[in-house]
Amino acid sequence: MEKTEMREQIERMTGVSVRKCMKCGKCSATCPNYDAMEFHPHQFVAMVDNGDIERLMESKSIYTCLSCMACVERCPRQVEPAKIIEAVKLLKIRQQGANHLTPEQVATMIDPELPAQALTSAFRKYRK
Repeated sequence: MEKTEMREQIERMTGVSVRKCMKCGKCSATCPNYDAMEFHPHQFVAMVDNGDIERLMESKSIYTCLSCMACVERCPRQVEPAKIIEAVKLLKIRQQGANHLTPEQVATMIDPELPAQALTSAFRKYRK
């Protein structure tokens, strides 16, 4: 997949334009897991904008993001970096071919302690 195609796919998945980022860094300054991440929220946005998505897909930062949405709350331009990080993670999962589950497979994975919201979210993510 071409770099431009990947960026456009991420923008379609998130509904966010990475070009709106004014690189103020407020998202990264708010990130509670900043020290554990190789790439920080503002860098994710800039790298997607520059087409450096393959490098992000190989980074452990996509798994160290806490999905707390603190960066989303602080962004003055509604760029929503957490959504972009999640989209890059999903792109990697799709590239590996591990994102397709049937309802029958989901039923075998249900943990009684798992909140229904997590199950619904996972089903939406892996069904496409």
